[in-house]
Amino acid sequence: MLRRVSPLLKLISGAKPSVLNQVAYGLNFLEAFSTDSLKQAEAGVESKPRTPIINFVLGGPGVGKGTQCTRIAETFGFTHLSVGDLLRKEISSNTEYGTMILETITKGKIVASEVTVKLLKTAIESSETDRFLIDGFPRSEENRVAYEQIIGIEPEVVLFFDCNEEEMLKRVLHRNQGRVDDNIDTTMQRLRVFEAYTLPVIRYYSQKGKLHKINAIGTEDEIFERVRPIFARYQGT
Repeated sequence: MLRRVSPLLKLISGAKPSVLNQVAYGLNFLEAFSTDSLKQAEAGVESKPRTPIINFVLGGPGVGKGTQCTRIAETFGFTHLSVGDLLRKEISSNTEYGTMILETITKGKIVASEVTVKLLKTAIESSETDRFLIDGFPRSEENRVAYEQIIGIEPEVVLFFDCNEEEMLKRVLHRNQGRVDDNIDTTMQRLRVFEAYTLPVIRYYSQKGKLHKINAIGTEDEIFERVRPIFARYQGT
């Protein structure tokens, strides 16, 4: 029996896309958000262009990004896109592409940037909303550059949930979500990867004045109250 192969398998064969191809991806992405406006204009209905509002959410494993993203999404009307969930969904599709992702995640490593960004691009284009919280991205400078070349929309806010390593490790080992990477060896590797690859991204956005550092120690409600003022302008809109 032949296994179904995801169209995204093309991303892991051959050389990386050229900058020219990545620019083309970006143009196609933006075009997708103008289609509805064009149709409405042809029908004589005025509308504003759908420019996606992008926000990144960063933090180490177990810091509580997913929990807080759910609260933010429900309160302020955002669509929550978890990079981890998108990758795990691809794994569960039982494709050859998903097998590659599983092997990478199990080792605590970062999945190839083009792969991750294409999954994000597809999720954004298929959404009926235009406000997004992208949880767990970008995890490296390579992620960030690939995003800028392929999607190219500047994030409005970059949240960084800050927590000490001991607390993050404790949370991961006690959350019991059945994830293949929730074990002590993989978690320690993920912590090392976060320190080496994600902290430079955090410094980059801090220098651009977009970073909001949140103390992630406390109850879920206490942490959310620290986040609330950042998104208050979206309340009720």
